[in-house]
Amino acid sequence: MFTTDYKEILRLVDQIDPERYGKTRNFVDGAVTSLSPYIARGVLSTRQVAKAVLSIGYHPARIEFFLKELAWLDYFQQVWVYQGDQINSDLKQPQDRVSNRQLADSILAHTTGIAAVDRAIQELYDTGYMHNHARMYVASLCCNLAQSHWYKPARWMYYHLLDADWASNALSWQWVAGSFSSKKYYANQENINRYFHTDQSDTFLDVSYDAFEQMGVPQALESISDPVLTTPLPTATELLLNPGLPSCIYNFYNLDPEWLRDRKANRILLLEPAFFEKYPVCERTLQFIRALSDNIEDMQVFVGDFDALYPRICENEIHYKEHPTNTHYKGEQHARDWMFPEVKGYFPSFFAYWKKCEKVLAQASIPFDNPLVKRLLRASILCYTVNL
Repeated sequence: MFTTDYKEILRLVDQIDPERYGKTRNFVDGAVTSLSPYIARGVLSTRQVAKAVLSIGYHPARIEFFLKELAWLDYFQQVWVYQGDQINSDLKQPQDRVSNRQLADSILAHTTGIAAVDRAIQELYDTGYMHNHARMYVASLCCNLAQSHWYKPARWMYYHLLDADWASNALSWQWVAGSFSSKKYYANQENINRYFHTDQSDTFLDVSYDAFEQMGVPQALESISDPVLTTPLPTATELLLNPGLPSCIYNFYNLDPEWLRDRKANRILLLEPAFFEKYPVCERTLQFIRALSDNIEDMQVFVGDFDALYPRICENEIHYKEHPTNTHYKGEQHARDWMFPEVKGYFPSFFAYWKKCEKVLAQASIPFDNPLVKRLLRASILCYTVNL
């Protein structure tokens, strides 16, 4: 379902219809971009995607919904940067009405009786993808109806997603559960029928929104258990290093083929057992990152902690990209390609973050209205594409 060829990924960027995306994204058959796995893995950046769309000539106001969705990804990352491991706990206030810290068996087995939800979970298992609206439905069932604390169900979903991004995943679950938002998110059967084109009635969700707060745990969600989540890392192999070259360290969150591409270097995909013990992913996701790493010439894989790699590469320069999970790396840290690099810090709400971004966007958008600049931008993008 998801290509791992870099040229094909760039073609997906060219095919974005940001206006249709804004109008249809919440529907199961809406004009989603299918780019989230590549942004999560660092193959693409939010800034790169935003610039590609704006350079076509769209005024930011016309595609604000699309730009906001990109900005949400950076916002979650900024929260992770400044809050660190605190995002693994209730961030703003405790999740209320919690009766367990496990996961409903009917969620695991996709047998909740809510057809759209069960199909979405089956699709997750089959492809590593789940529609964003379906993720909210699943999280609401787990947290707000099954009364599970959000953390373990969020780990289960992250485990299966090709676009696994712990900040986006954990904080979205907290938003649904009400521990990172002012209220919980609920969806009734009417809502699901509308957006997922189903026609169900007489389910435990076929109620008014007023009924949710007084509802007990539905029978379909009563049985709970702990899913087993482990990552099958490959067997370690010997590195063939050129001792006279710098080393570029790639990882689960940085598989950018363009990063330092013109420099000769030892290129190492670092798979740290401690990282995957803390944030486990399934075999499909691991195979996905290995396939994406093939877009980077002369990539080698090192299975082990950075401290075990460091003595072998410390004689020369070491380069890596910033990320909250690799603060223990040593060497030269390269900045993430933020959509709005001028907007940094902790913002307690996306609204506060976006207001700052809007100011930057308003200043940056002026040149895109100039016909000459637009022609130059199109020409530069064409040259860039041809040279790939």
